[in-house]
Amino acid sequence: MPETPDHADAAGSDSPPRSIRLTDPRALRAYAHPTRMSLVGLLRRSGPFTATRAAELTGESVASCSYHLRILAKYGLVEVAPGGRGREKPWRATARFTDWPGYSEDASVAEASDALSAAVAQRYFDRAVRAMEQRRRLPRAWREAEQFSDSLLHLTPGELTGISERIDALLQPYEDRAAGDRPEGARPVSVLRLAFVDREIPEEVPDGGSAQEGAPDEAGDDGGSTGTGR
Repeated sequence: MPETPDHADAAGSDSPPRSIRLTDPRALRAYAHPTRMSLVGLLRRSGPFTATRAAELTGESVASCSYHLRILAKYGLVEVAPGGRGREKPWRATARFTDWPGYSEDASVAEASDALSAAVAQRYFDRAVRAMEQRRRLPRAWREAEQFSDSLLHLTPGELTGISERIDALLQPYEDRAAGDRPEGARPVSVLRLAFVDREIPEEVPDGGSAQEGAPDEAGDDGGSTGTGR
């Protein structure tokens, strides 16, 4: 379950590893803090920088940023970068993406993973709402290119996994596009991918059986494409 809390920077010759995987429940819970997710995202996009610069970027105090950076370093998400002066040490991200289990037999890992996923989903929602509120300022070409839609599909687990793999392959060349290779007019674009079993829509049961979940009048409320479509 990879995620990018902010824009992961494009790969280059001296780029950090692609992904770091969190499996320790303590690390999963630590990363779920909104300020820490912000700091990791900012370091991936604009780092290295010091706690003083982190405070300017986040609106937090320097002491708070220093504390959160140390916690992130404890679990391997950030590290001290070379080039510091005196007590002003710069920090950098250790990887471009974060990954954690989508499933675990360990109840503590499963619970912490689900809590982190929920925190990230809330962060995605907040950012998407802010983007919608400000999109009137975008040029027409960007307003028409942006997407806001959903699809209701009937899939097996294997089919959903296959779709995810094909999307990964489609996006990979753009994720690895170095700054010098970006065409004129390119801007940072967040592509959010959420695929979940929709328990609010009743399942279709063959041979006249009854649906196990949801009420009949709920079906179709959000099936298919909704929103602006593009």
